[in-house]
Amino acid sequence: MRFQTPLVPARLIRRYKRFLADAVLEETGEEITAHCPNPGAMTGLQDEDTRIWLEPNNDPRKKLKFGWRVSELRDGGFACIDTTLPNRVAKEALLSGQVSELTRYDTVRPEVAYGTGSRIDFLLSHDVLPAAYIEVKSVTLRRDRRWAEFPDCVTKRGARHLQDLTEIARSGDRAVMLYLVGRTDCHYLKVADDLDPNYAKSFDSARQSGVEMLCYSTRISPDGIWLGKPLAIDEGPQFRPRVV
Repeated sequence: MRFQTPLVPARLIRRYKRFLADAVLEETGEEITAHCPNPGAMTGLQDEDTRIWLEPNNDPRKKLKFGWRVSELRDGGFACIDTTLPNRVAKEALLSGQVSELTRYDTVRPEVAYGTGSRIDFLLSHDVLPAAYIEVKSVTLRRDRRWAEFPDCVTKRGARHLQDLTEIARSGDRAVMLYLVGRTDCHYLKVADDLDPNYAKSFDSARQSGVEMLCYSTRISPDGIWLGKPLAIDEGPQFRPRVV
């Protein structure tokens, strides 16, 4: 997924009220306010003077003329902070057959209603295969070594999605939780059970009920974001990650 408008670099002053960020444009020195499309904790991605990348817009309907898309990491890598982008990356990857576990399906439909008042991120179908219901989650938290962690704060909505997928799996269709790690410095994924014990409980219950847990890295630059390689998911005390 390539950004429609070239991003411009800036230095972060502060993020506040969850959805607002003040920054200084590198090219002009102008101080601006940008939209921050991420309601989460954004741990380690919102420190003062972080180099960030903004997408400008000329839409007269929008009050803010910049949207925060990417943060630079200390090691020179990047992290996607825009929680609306992973679904676009996932759609592109599903349509082009890049998710190896889901390549046999010939129809990809986004935002499909199911159950009572719920919508699934993607519904995959094929004449001779059980339908595949896919929920996508963006992962940006890293606290230790090369581990990505989800969630970065309490998410009742995330736990509900796992419970919905559990019911789908029990009905006989495929239920898939697809985690996209939106930063370039992680090699594995684990559940942050200390930040949200209820989500961790729902995760274990969903996996035991047949929900498929998939995780992929992403390739990120100021030009765009694309699906990367599969990443291992911590499966408990017996999990032994490869040393990198």
